[in-house]
Amino acid sequence: MGRVIFYEDRNFMGRSYECSSDCSDMSSYLSRCHSCRVESGCWMVYDRPNYMGRQYFMRRGEYADCMGMLGMTDWIRSCRMIPMYRGSYRMRMYERENFMGQMMEVTEDCESIMDRYHWSGGCQSCHVMDGHWLMYEQPHYRGRMWYFRPGEYRNFREVMGMSGMRFMSMRRIMDSWY
Repeated sequence: MGRVIFYEDRNFMGRSYECSSDCSDMSSYLSRCHSCRVESGCWMVYDRPNYMGRQYFMRRGEYADCMGMLGMTDWIRSCRMIPMYRGSYRMRMYERENFMGQMMEVTEDCESIMDRYHWSGGCQSCHVMDGHWLMYEQPHYRGRMWYFRPGEYRNFREVMGMSGMRFMSMRRIMDSWY
């Protein structure tokens, strides 16, 4: 079980809202959210309702100023708990949208798709068979990130609302992170 407490103001001040599951819109609980304490579990937080907008990964710890610490441009509006997973990790990633182009099956972290697989355009579609993954727009786990749970992702534009979206690195969300 995960547990996170969100606060309206920085430094854990103002009204608070405790959460132990997904919340698609925090506006009915808080007028804004600038800090939080992750007491257990791993979470993705979003700067828009309904799990939209920029995503930020959070694990156990205190985030006294989410905007400053995470580089958020807006406050937290929704959150999704990442379930603990202890099995194997497996994903098929494709060089182009709709599972086209070269395919590679991966079971471990990759800090540079370009260096390891020589794909200058990165990964543009994927099928996550096992595990939970973070995908990054730049090599070495930098830039914007997105959370992928098991499922098919034929077109990142449909999933993330961004055209020409590609990923250049990815890592598994491991149980040691909890």
